[in-house]
Amino acid sequence: MFRCGAGALAGALRPLSPAPRGRAAAGKLLQRWSAPVERQQSTRGAGSSAPQGSGASSGIALIVGLSTIGAGAYVYKTLRENKERFTSRVTTITTRSQEKESSPPDTDAAAQGKAAPGAQPEVPSHVPFLLIGGGTAAFAAARSIRARDPGARVLIVSEDPALPYMRPPLSKELWFSDDPNVTETLRFRQWNGKERSIYFQPPSFYVPVRDLPYVENGGVAVLCGKKVVHMDVRGSTVKLSDGTQISYDKCLIATGGSPRNLPAIERAGKDVQQRLTLFRKIEDYKKLEKISREVKSITIIGGGFLGSELACALGRRARSRGLEVIQLFPENGNMGKVLPEYLSNWTTEKVRREGVNVMPNAVVKSVSVSGKRLVIKLKDGRKVETDHIVAAVGLEPNVELAKSAGLEVDSDFGGFRVNAELQARSNIWVAGDAACFYDIKLGRRRVEHHDHAVVSGRLAGENMTGAAKPYWHQSMFWSDLGPNVGYEAIGLVDSSLPTVGVFAKATAKDTPKSATEQSGTGIRSESETEAEASEVHVSPGSSPAPQVPKQGEDYGKGVIFYLRDKVVVGIVLWNIFNRMPIARKIIKDGEEHEDLNEVAKLFNIHED
Repeated sequence: MFRCGAGALAGALRPLSPAPRGRAAAGKLLQRWSAPVERQQSTRGAGSSAPQGSGASSGIALIVGLSTIGAGAYVYKTLRENKERFTSRVTTITTRSQEKESSPPDTDAAAQGKAAPGAQPEVPSHVPFLLIGGGTAAFAAARSIRARDPGARVLIVSEDPALPYMRPPLSKELWFSDDPNVTETLRFRQWNGKERSIYFQPPSFYVPVRDLPYVENGGVAVLCGKKVVHMDVRGSTVKLSDGTQISYDKCLIATGGSPRNLPAIERAGKDVQQRLTLFRKIEDYKKLEKISREVKSITIIGGGFLGSELACALGRRARSRGLEVIQLFPENGNMGKVLPEYLSNWTTEKVRREGVNVMPNAVVKSVSVSGKRLVIKLKDGRKVETDHIVAAVGLEPNVELAKSAGLEVDSDFGGFRVNAELQARSNIWVAGDAACFYDIKLGRRRVEHHDHAVVSGRLAGENMTGAAKPYWHQSMFWSDLGPNVGYEAIGLVDSSLPTVGVFAKATAKDTPKSATEQSGTGIRSESETEAEASEVHVSPGSSPAPQVPKQGEDYGKGVIFYLRDKVVVGIVLWNIFNRMPIARKIIKDGEEHEDLNEVAKLFNIHED
């Protein structure tokens, strides 16, 4: 009977492994355990007349009872432990979920848009897209990269302490602002009266540099006031001036250029250097604006775009503030390297009417200090006394990285030599002033204008994301001599080339101010930078050739064609605006035209 009871007990305990879970499982377990007991009690009742008697039956009942109590205690203990383990597991999962939502670990930092505390260095050690230079070309590339790859992480490293901004207003609209705080706000009214900032985007547009690797959906970060001093092309790394190293997947060089100085000024002492402005950046504008309020005389050396624009801008203050503005240059007239002689002479008279003392055919021999004034000696013996000098004599492309990177610099035009896709190496592109590219129509070139920076930067950004597109664009540029006279140009505009000009009487609509009112933008290339006329049709003309304008004529508006081998390679639109797509198409077609008078009609110059 004992063996039978033990077997029944073992059978009852067998379901406890594995341990049952929940109240339902416990109920089943108790049912299983109680069944053998009932059977044993039934057996005892049937065999009460057995020879062992009532003592044996009581012993068996005691053993069974103790076994039942022990099994019940075991079941209770097992159920309690399982409940505690279940509750602990649920609590742990809940706690981890809450911690993950409030403070993501390092591996989830990028997905959550936050970095784990203390995990981010001030400057990322690696970035997918590295742009060297913080000017127009770099910003255009960053915007292009993000347009094609919305999750891209782009780092711009800029020597400039300011965020990316447009340079044209520094020598144009900012000088014509009536806001006394314009040097601080850097906001100005365009010729059309609309106000805008010089910056491409506000600070909120950019991602903090240290957060760039972690932010959700990527972004653009700008590391200001830092210079890339070494480039390891094989290792795809660069070193900054403070020793920081950054690796990259793809890199754009958009280092721009630095303003040239005159040898005569470079040879002069520190006293002269302290009274010199090489005009290029926001700081230069602020410095010159302040100086123009404090001194009695400013001399601008240079007769090109920048020099002539600054002369007109400062000339506006000549009468109201008693400021003497002098402009001197070696050419025969303003913009003598670009415009034909008759139009250059007319421009010179226009600048003089703005209150500027223009001195053409002036070559600087030396500069010295006499008392409190600067003395400029010219090679023809003339002397000019002034308080401050502004040198506007061109731009030198920044190619210092070529040596460490092993990149080729063009010996004729300067700048990094690139292929048709603006590539210098398989994962390195160049855009803007520093790029020497091959023009399929005009040969190898290097261009230093805002529109070229925009378009070349945009194309480089597209190619950095796999577009593989060639650069065939004919960039345009423009210059305004105040709100009433301006011109737009495209192609090779060199006064050494043969030119043909067709002019007409101007109307009130033929001014830069009117042009911006029609286009809605002060930076005119924004409205027509890549546009091209689909077709141009030139009617057979009756006149054999255009007449050269007479000296002293008032050139209200007109078109100047620049020819090479009888083919138009450059066009200047004088006080004619928003017609650049037609000019671009003419140059792209590369055809000979018997009558350029008829070609000029395409620009509607005879419309009132």
